[in-house]
Formats: sequence, structure tokens, C-alpha cells
Amino acid sequence: MKETILDVLLYLFEHYFYDDPDAVRDRDSLQNGLIQAGFSPAEINKAFDWLDELARQRPASSVARLDTPVRVYAEPELDRLDIECRGFLMFLEQSGVIDADQRELVLDRVMALDQDEVDVDDLKWVVLMVLFNQPGSEAAYAWMESQMFEDEPEPVH
Repeated sequence: MKETILDVLLYLFEHYFYDDPDAVRDRDSLQNGLIQAGFSPAEINKAFDWLDELARQRPASSVARLDTPVRVYAEPELDRLDIECRGFLMFLEQSGVIDADQRELVLDRVMALDQDEVDVDDLKWVVLMVLFNQPGSEAAYAWMESQMFEDEPEPVH
């Protein structure tokens, strides 16, 4: 089986970050755990680079905007994200779950995945990881988490 960056990220998120986000872990112990789980060092390093870039792009503070910018997708983004994914991002933004800056961060992180196409389930995981990493996004993270793990998703009001 060929694992992807997203596979490594999901494993990290589900087995380390989600269960105990406050636990201090060094990169070496995480890498050893991932190697024992069967991931290749190359994919592990790519996943760590992905997370490092996500941490570097954390905004200082979110500024409320009165205008809602219209997003025009570039050709590589259109190739990777189908209409369902783009519609889901629009839904999240219009519902106030993410703002325009977070949408751009999600798109940046999706484009950094080593995948030709991203389905809506993969996109939801990326959104969840981005929100997990954003200070002040606890409510949005909790809502997104409930949408992913509950059988019957709740509508946004």
C-alpha cells in the first residue's frame, strides 16, 4: 500500500494530537512511533514539513471583514478540488465556520498534499487540522469535529 502525507497526518492526529494534545512529544519519538506503525521515513518527513508550514502560517489575529472576498480558483486548484470540495469550502465560509484567511490556509495545505485529487472527506480532515492549529477556533473545531464523527450531522444555524 502506498501511504500518502495525509495518511501520516491522519495517523498522527488520531493517535497523538487528538487523544492528548497537551502531551509533550519530541519529533524523534513521534517518528519512531510512525515507523513502527509502518510509514516510510520519506512520507513521515513530508508530513512533518506539512505541519511545520501549517504552524508557520498561523495568523497573529483574525480581523473581521465587512466584505466577503470572492474566491477564484486557479487551474491547479480546480484540478485537485472537485465541485463538491469547493462547495463545501464555500459552505463553511458562508456559515462562519472558517473565515477567508482560514480558507486560504486550508487551500494552501490541500495543495501541499502529495495527491492528484482530494475528496471531500480528505478536505474535512485538512479543515479539522487547520482549525485545531488556530487559536480562537475552538468552537469551529468542535462543530467540525461533530460533523465528522456523528452519524447525523447537525445543520449550522
